[in-house]
Amino acid sequence: MTPDQILSSLGLDDVNPGGFSGEWMASGEVLEIHSPVDGSRIGAVRQVTADEYDAIVDRAHAAFLRWRTLPGPQRGEIVRQLGNRLREKKDALGGLVTLEMGKIFAEGKGEVQEMIDICDFAVGLSRQLYGLTVASERQDHHMREQWHPLGVVGIISAFNFPVAVWSWNAARAAVCGDACVWKPSERTPLTAVAVTKIAAEVCRENGVDPAIFSLAVGDGPNIGERMIHDRRIPLVSATGSTRMGRRVGEVVNGRLGRTILELGGNNAIIVTPHANLDLTLPAILFGSVGTAGQRCTSTRRIIVHASMKDELVERLVRAYQDVPIGDPLEDGTLMGPLLNEDAVQALMDAKARVVAAGGTILCGGERLEGDDYPGGCYVTPCIALAKNDWDIVQHETFAPILY
Repeated sequence: MTPDQILSSLGLDDVNPGGFSGEWMASGEVLEIHSPVDGSRIGAVRQVTADEYDAIVDRAHAAFLRWRTLPGPQRGEIVRQLGNRLREKKDALGGLVTLEMGKIFAEGKGEVQEMIDICDFAVGLSRQLYGLTVASERQDHHMREQWHPLGVVGIISAFNFPVAVWSWNAARAAVCGDACVWKPSERTPLTAVAVTKIAAEVCRENGVDPAIFSLAVGDGPNIGERMIHDRRIPLVSATGSTRMGRRVGEVVNGRLGRTILELGGNNAIIVTPHANLDLTLPAILFGSVGTAGQRCTSTRRIIVHASMKDELVERLVRAYQDVPIGDPLEDGTLMGPLLNEDAVQALMDAKARVVAAGGTILCGGERLEGDDYPGGCYVTPCIALAKNDWDIVQHETFAPILY
């Protein structure tokens, strides 16, 4: 599918309102979205204002009051249909993920498959909303446990998994009887608009208020801060950096709200003398190069036994040099571009800090230029020799650098 075909099949316009609570709204500033694939403009989303955000949450709460009265299996049926609609839109939505944030098409489709899988999982849960019956010490009495929906759940998602994170939260919240307000990353709002359109369509077909899947596109200092302070939202699920998570936790816990935090990582693989390198190498490569190193689950560090080091390094450098880099929509590409120039600069800065600390760059970490690499966001994946206790190694760099 071409970019135009992807956008039109998902019902996206040139400029799209970024607020939804049964009806579309937005009168704030416009976010112009350029693809990291080639730097081209792919569309725009108008952000919501503070007043519009407040109206969205009010409408979501009103929808929640009706939604919670439906039996769990009926709520599960709506989520089942949502999963099926995502199946129909898998290629288009996966392509939009690739266009907007740069991961290869196979990963974009894989992310949509995660949405489908969690919908299937949530459908099963909708018939398992059990509670305990407990023996009582009082004659002719018994006690029972009954779980009640929380209300409106706030979902703050990151650019690197622009649609899957929403589904992990929204599908399960929906079967539990909750409504959601989604604040996506302002770097990837088009995918959020597309997903919300799909969810709203399914709701309307079933006579359900689509405000149970509400949307509020806006930046962190305005809409994000407003959401985490909002006492109408008893639970905030936030995905992003550790710094962001600390802020969310402090504010939401300070008002005795609840949080689900999925934050940064700095993951290591330990290679022992008994390791099978034929299995180890592809595991390291996928873990470190997948999504161009822009995952909280990316492999960042290799801690290897001295007896295995030389062979592992030699084979790993060779494998890195063979990684196919280029257009993420093309078959055969293993690594696409980074999100933007800031991400490229973060890689360059990390390299410089490694060298300044006394480390060695074994391969990669270079900008790629020319006709095959438009947009300025393509790099080669980097391997560096470094000590585990160095500050740069102990802090996550959201780029394809492996220590």
